[in-house]
Amino acid sequence: MSVSTAPTRSRHRWFPLPRRLVRSLAGQLFVVQVVIVAAVVAGGAVLAYLFTAERTEGAARREVTSVAHAVADSPTVRSAVGGTDPTAVLQPYVEQVRQDTGVSFITVMDTDGVRWTHPLPEQIGKRYLGHIDWALAGQTRSETYTGTLGPSVRVVTPVWDDRHRVVALVSVGLTLESISAQLSGPLLALVGVAVGALALGGAGTYLANSRLRRHTHGMGPDELSHLYEYHQATLHSVREGLILLDRAHRVVLCNDAARELLGLEGELDGRPVAGLGLPEALVTAVLGEVPVRDEVHLTVERVVVLNTSTIGTGLGRVVTLRDHTELQALSGELDSVRGFTEALGAQAHEAANRLHAVVSLIELGRHEQAVEFATAELALAQQLTDRVVAAVSEPVLAALLLGKAAQAAERGVELTLTEDSRIDDGVLPPGLSPRDLITLLGNLIDNAVDAAIAGAAHSPVAPEVTVTARIEDPRHDGGEGGDGEGAGDGGGEGAGAGDAGTGREGAPDACLLLRVADTGAGIDPGAVEDVFRRGWSTKQDGRGHGLGLALVAQAARRNGGTVEVGRDRGAVLTVRLPLAGRVGEREGAPA
Repeated sequence: MSVSTAPTRSRHRWFPLPRRLVRSLAGQLFVVQVVIVAAVVAGGAVLAYLFTAERTEGAARREVTSVAHAVADSPTVRSAVGGTDPTAVLQPYVEQVRQDTGVSFITVMDTDGVRWTHPLPEQIGKRYLGHIDWALAGQTRSETYTGTLGPSVRVVTPVWDDRHRVVALVSVGLTLESISAQLSGPLLALVGVAVGALALGGAGTYLANSRLRRHTHGMGPDELSHLYEYHQATLHSVREGLILLDRAHRVVLCNDAARELLGLEGELDGRPVAGLGLPEALVTAVLGEVPVRDEVHLTVERVVVLNTSTIGTGLGRVVTLRDHTELQALSGELDSVRGFTEALGAQAHEAANRLHAVVSLIELGRHEQAVEFATAELALAQQLTDRVVAAVSEPVLAALLLGKAAQAAERGVELTLTEDSRIDDGVLPPGLSPRDLITLLGNLIDNAVDAAIAGAAHSPVAPEVTVTARIEDPRHDGGEGGDGEGAGDGGGEGAGAGDAGTGREGAPDACLLLRVADTGAGIDPGAVEDVFRRGWSTKQDGRGHGLGLALVAQAARRNGGTVEVGRDRGAVLTVRLPLAGRVGEREGAPA
């Protein structure tokens, strides 16, 4: 049994490598290239041999022709052919000429073809083997003929007397064996060059394919094709955006998720990343020398988390993007809820203090003062609640205003709602999501409260934030007047999606107006264009501010609205969101 299995093991040990080599793309290319190189070298060698053989044979014909003419024109030959014993004179002469010229034979014969001379003396007196008809006619021709010395290239030429008559014939030839001997040297050199070229081509092909095999990891065409298909399917199915850049920061690959997150369209391959129309902060982060880790950026409509890394040793860069829009909105809501919780805790603590004060007044017998103190606090709290509930029927806005008012009060800032504020329930369009409302108004109020607190340190005025929330319909309000709080000398500066739209007769459509004013230091007119850029902030505490107003501008653009920056006692920020004629529809409905 061991004898029968030994060959099997040997085959399994030695044959997998060649099969793997041939199966791989590099191995197949190697075989094809070796065959091509061998065919080219062999074809070149054959053509070179044929060319050399033809030239050698032509040179031989020219050589024997010139020797034949020289012998036929020799005075010795002319005088000897008319003598009584031509052989005695011509045999020593032509043999000397034959040895000097290196031809195979020189035969002088009479007009009947009987030899007078020959390298083999026994052939003298016998008939010449070959054609002499054209020589008798006065012509000189060459032929390849098999004679007494074997196949040879020969020439027969006439010998003329003084009266221009053919009196004898001269034949000079070179055997094919001697011609082949002349070709042996060039042929060996040609074979050596061919073998060297084949070896050099094979070695170069092997080295090139070894490098290719390393780069393709020994995979065959089918494996590479499947790998490419898997690669494409994976890239276009993942939810994360992926962009590959080359050394010159040109796009090499951009999957579907990246196109959607960045709002990119058209052909992107080869385009520089700086020319894709992306936000400046995002482009700066992508092109920066330092890799970025989980950095939040804003696009036109989305919040994305950016990561970058370098490919190899500077081959390019990998950019990954994650959609953070929903998570950012949830984080904002969570911050609001956390703020509400902290405010409720503070109010509970404050209520406990007030209750102790009321109990102490009762124990001291000051019942009237206790009742007055308790009802005054209740009336103050209820007044703001009644004002918000009466003016704002939209539950999301009402809850947000009450929560922010409690937070502001806890921080020592008075938040008031202007008298002209009014939003009925159901007025807002279905496309305006509650999250966008929270993003817009929540961030505006948070920034205003911070600004009011910062301004209170440099001003005797108590910190205050004024909020206006109402439906603005120029068709009924009489144009742009009646906005309540004016934008002051800084109005009109802003960022957004342009005008809120026009009605059927050219008049502007109704829109939701959200305006927040504070008593802070205001916004420097020179910084108005940077207010809504990610990272801009007046706070210097190093806590990563500068995202709130950028989110406000993004939410306004997403809903087709505008954001304006103005100035009154402090900063005034106004958001207008189009309602697409819903107010007119409601007012035109039958009662």
